Amino acid sequence: MSRILCDMLKYCLSALLCVAVAGSAATVQLRDKASVTGTILAEKHDQVIIDLGYTVLSIPRNQVVKILSEDVVTEKASKAPKSTTKAPVTTEKGFKTIFTTSATPPKERSVRELVNVLGESVVQVRTPGGLGSGFFINEDGYLITNFHVTEGETQISVEVYHSKNGELERKSYKQVRIVALNKFADLALLKIEEKDAKFVPVALGDSEQLAVGERVFAIGSPLGLERTVTEGIISTKTRQFQGDLYLQTTAQINPGNSGGPLFNMRGEVVGVTNMKITFGEGLGFAIPIEAVKFFLIHRDSFSYDNDNPSNAYRYLEPPSRAKKTVSE
Repeated sequence: MSRILCDMLKYCLSALLCVAVAGSAATVQLRDKASVTGTILAEKHDQVIIDLGYTVLSIPRNQVVKILSEDVVTEKASKAPKSTTKAPVTTEKGFKTIFTTSATPPKERSVRELVNVLGESVVQVRTPGGLGSGFFINEDGYLITNFHVTEGETQISVEVYHSKNGELERKSYKQVRIVALNKFADLALLKIEEKDAKFVPVALGDSEQLAVGERVFAIGSPLGLERTVTEGIISTKTRQFQGDLYLQTTAQINPGNSGGPLFNMRGEVVGVTNMKITFGEGLGFAIPIEAVKFFLIHRDSFSYDNDNPSNAYRYLEPPSRAKKTVSE
């Protein structure tokens, strides 16, 4: 009996070693800004199991911020960003995303400094039914706004402010495609279809790292007054409305701000402004940026279909069955 147990143990150890050899080297970034590097043995819905070389560690999934492959970590180490205004593209579980985040937290700056840096990234979104705000998430023209800004509309134009000779020059783009919509999260992903056009994106931050009382500011077009800047603090991070959690801020939010960015003092977007309490002052709300990242990573599930606007996703035709030939 002991021999059988010994053989079973040897088999399990050899199988584990095979998995370790076949696993991918990666760095797991944790919520407390710590990280561990090793070989990923398994990824489960509730935990990530990683071999550190001297021990095997099980990390709860809710403590994992992102998993970076060894190639991505090496590339980031060898190619440090030359400018703090453009953040490197990051990956989520090895897949390239269309948004950018900061490899290292940028230093805090004044609102005055940041507004000058972020001027080209914030846009005004216009439709026949009204207007709102938005911001670029990459240089190819992808931008975020609110669903209710574009709801029921297909004729969308975007007003962009390009920097030229030290001044901002306004340009209107009419060829705007709806990429994805999430009515329940009040988010929309648009893309400017302009050949050879490049835009200045903003980096997405981490709303979970925000502290109550932390300073933030919003840029948008309240009541059509483009490029309006309002400053405030985070009043609470967990204000609940209809089952969803929002950031509450004292930064003034008005109609026209919808879809615009809420920045921290490092110039990172931590929320998307989308509503206010009309009979109060300093009671603005924003969608946490973590919900925006989820929407962007799973954008295929919310893809917009021009042929069927009421359906978030166009399903492919099922494969046809091979016809059976029956000999007479």
